[in-house]
Amino acid sequence: MPSFRRAAAIGGLSLVLPAFAAIPAPAATDAKARAVLDAAAAAMGEARFASARFEHTKAKILTGGLNGTYDGIVEAKTGHFREFTDVGVTTQGDGYDGKSVWTEDGSGQVAIQGTDDALKGAVNQAYQGAHGYWHAEQWPADISYAGAKTEGARSFDAVRVTPKDGRPFDLWFDQKTHLLDRLVEQQATRTYTTFYSDYRSVDGAQLPFQSRQTDGEARYDTVLTVGSIAFERTAPDGVFSPPPPPKADFGFAAGAKSTTIPFQLVNNHMYVAVTLDGKGPYELLFDTGGMNVITPSLAAELGLKPQGALQGSGSGEKSQDTGLVKIAREDIGQAHLDNQVFAVIALESFGTVEGRKISGIFGFEVFKRFIVRTDYEKNEIVLSDPADWTYRGTGTRVAFRIKDIIPVVPGTIDGVSGDFQLDTGSRVSLDLMTHFVDANGLIGKYGAKLSGVDGWGVGGASHAVFVRAHSFTFGGVTVSDPVVGLSRQRAGAFSDIYSAGNVGAGILKRFNITWDYPHNQIFFEKNANYAARDVFDRAGMWVNLGEKGFDVVDVFDGAPAAEAGLRTGDTILAVDGKKAGSEISLPDFRLRLREAVGTKLKLDVARGAQTLHLSVALRDLV
Repeated sequence: MPSFRRAAAIGGLSLVLPAFAAIPAPAATDAKARAVLDAAAAAMGEARFASARFEHTKAKILTGGLNGTYDGIVEAKTGHFREFTDVGVTTQGDGYDGKSVWTEDGSGQVAIQGTDDALKGAVNQAYQGAHGYWHAEQWPADISYAGAKTEGARSFDAVRVTPKDGRPFDLWFDQKTHLLDRLVEQQATRTYTTFYSDYRSVDGAQLPFQSRQTDGEARYDTVLTVGSIAFERTAPDGVFSPPPPPKADFGFAAGAKSTTIPFQLVNNHMYVAVTLDGKGPYELLFDTGGMNVITPSLAAELGLKPQGALQGSGSGEKSQDTGLVKIAREDIGQAHLDNQVFAVIALESFGTVEGRKISGIFGFEVFKRFIVRTDYEKNEIVLSDPADWTYRGTGTRVAFRIKDIIPVVPGTIDGVSGDFQLDTGSRVSLDLMTHFVDANGLIGKYGAKLSGVDGWGVGGASHAVFVRAHSFTFGGVTVSDPVVGLSRQRAGAFSDIYSAGNVGAGILKRFNITWDYPHNQIFFEKNANYAARDVFDRAGMWVNLGEKGFDVVDVFDGAPAAEAGLRTGDTILAVDGKKAGSEISLPDFRLRLREAVGTKLKLDVARGAQTLHLSVALRDLV
């Protein structure tokens, strides 16, 4: 029976898409749980499942306003699976052959998923597909009775299962019918519940012909309506293995093998000129963890109508509707990509955060096709053909794994180890995930007290406690004294329970970096920025661009901004006599907040009908 598994990240947001779906050792199962499972086995026809070789499901899918088809096959004894979803504007494949966890996008490009999140998710899906809870001798797991549950007039028995090498999930069985009613599983940043209904007999087995997955936001529920389920004796050879590479959908103009493109560094974000369907150029934010995204206004300018309303989320805690469009050609310098799917999401409001117009995000689709060099000294990006490229520099080689669409490397921060994402789309130096912070007692370890807004993404503001670490090593490179945000987010990207942290441009710009996604390796070359000490905002506030100046969104307790009398809700009209927004830009003002200790900024501030004249004396806060 199909389950659901993953969410694909899009830069500062994630686009939630559906994915459906051992070594013998003693299993630990308590008596009550075993009685519940035995009753379910009898009711659902476990003997028929046990004699099957392959289970093949075809269904219709409704997700985020998109209608499409689903085709999935699972091997009954191993749980190996392959699934394919087609919703018209895009397709998605997923699979697991016992060795590799892989995803396939609409262009046929395959990404091997190598992180704990992906591996545990695949183990769980294989276990569930093989009904491992009925076969303890083959599928070791800790299984316990999780209590009686009630919902209206209905009663359920819940069983908690933690497969070997997997993660916990709960199964709820109806006490009257003993049929499986739902599966509850906490994934990286969300808890998903899949409800099963419309049970029918298939060759002696009772199977659900409808399932609905939800994370509690009903408008983004995914509904699967089964057309057919068949128990089959054979399956195509290699059906569960990663598919072969597709025909190239990218290249260079005029026989070139590489192209060099300038970028603007604004708020530590790289902005690159891109032409879409022959129009533009448009400046898009270039992000290692960014899927293709454009704004509704740009989609309208290109004459494209978004399809669907999928769930988008990011560093904030709220979700946002996301449509999809297809763009026939994307040109970046002399390089081009064909038939690219773009998410359409209302990023226009991020202009107030960036202090400049933002038209979209791109990155992953470029990184996975080309060799990419980001040169933070020259403010240049070089794209090269991987077929004719060899690294000839002297940088440090770092192997990486892919987590959905972002590179991940092992690292250590002041003696505490974990997996860290490399994110050029993050303006800060290093954010540590809430789960990692709490599990390692980092608030107490650092004596952290300074807290406030540390970023802004899809879903709104993100909050952290700020400290300065002694040393951070990721892969084979080390930086000293980085400023670190200890996340306090309970939802969104920073609530990820499988990542330790997110390495942003504040650290990455210390290197000129060659990104070789085709071979899962990165080369770091120290540049002129390497030895510079990391500097945190010396005023202690967060401001966005408003209609009349810079709107004060957050003022940190005890920081110079608070001591000068600034309050949340104030508007900064002028800085040292320069009009905010016109004579001094928001990015330039943020740079001024990092000027030398002792610098005094004279601010004209609007508070209601009053105009105040305040002086902020900058000092180190971490």
